[in-house]
Amino acid sequence: MLRPRIIPCLLVHKGGLVKTVGFKTPKYVGDPINAVKIFNEKEADELIVLDIDASVNKAEPDYKMISKLAAECRMPLCYGGGIKTSEQAKKIISLGVEKVAISSAAVQQPTLITEVANEIGSQSVVVVFDVKKRRFSKEYDVLINNSSFNTKRSAFELVIEAEKLGAGEIVINSIDIDGKMTGYDLSLAKKITQLVNIPVTMLGGAGSFGDVGELIRSCGVIGASAGSLFVFKGVYKAVLINYPTMSQRDELIKEALC
Repeated sequence: MLRPRIIPCLLVHKGGLVKTVGFKTPKYVGDPINAVKIFNEKEADELIVLDIDASVNKAEPDYKMISKLAAECRMPLCYGGGIKTSEQAKKIISLGVEKVAISSAAVQQPTLITEVANEIGSQSVVVVFDVKKRRFSKEYDVLINNSSFNTKRSAFELVIEAEKLGAGEIVINSIDIDGKMTGYDLSLAKKITQLVNIPVTMLGGAGSFGDVGELIRSCGVIGASAGSLFVFKGVYKAVLINYPTMSQRDELIKEALC
């Protein structure tokens, strides 16, 4: 039986681990490998690592870094950044990564979703949509290349299309509340989970484990991903890797699903 997953998301920028607010002003918070080691000790459910430079710079995935991450990681690992071909995805999987995440390329070249799914299996294909709410509307646009270009395409239409093309999971990353720690966009989460039958993970806005519980309470079995929540501590946002214990997770999920 599937259960909700609580997933740290690590952003890699110029080889270091960073955190952003609204996809801007990346703040250095540490070394990715060291962060993975700590999340190993804390027995995290899963880990997402996104290289936020690769697609913007039209660079190849950093296979050397990916190999180091996969060798160190003792939990399911999803990696994204710079993936533009099914061959690249296959190589990343061969390094020991469980899932590959495609974002900008999935919008610009939708058939890539099918090509990658045929190569490595749908269960290993995660499509990440960076979304921003339209002013005076209930619609959300999908942006690409670190939110530098607005495709003006509907997030709701694209998630349906991604599932049809072979995606095994959808990650919705909210640009509006990225790094603000004010809580998930629950109305968006509810809408997305109603549109598709594949697993959905929400990213952006989590400021407490209560926010995670509220997301699960609102949507049921869902992935709750966060960055700031797991790398900052206290009102002054001191850098400190943290994650709930297994018993804390069990209690949180139990209360949310009651």
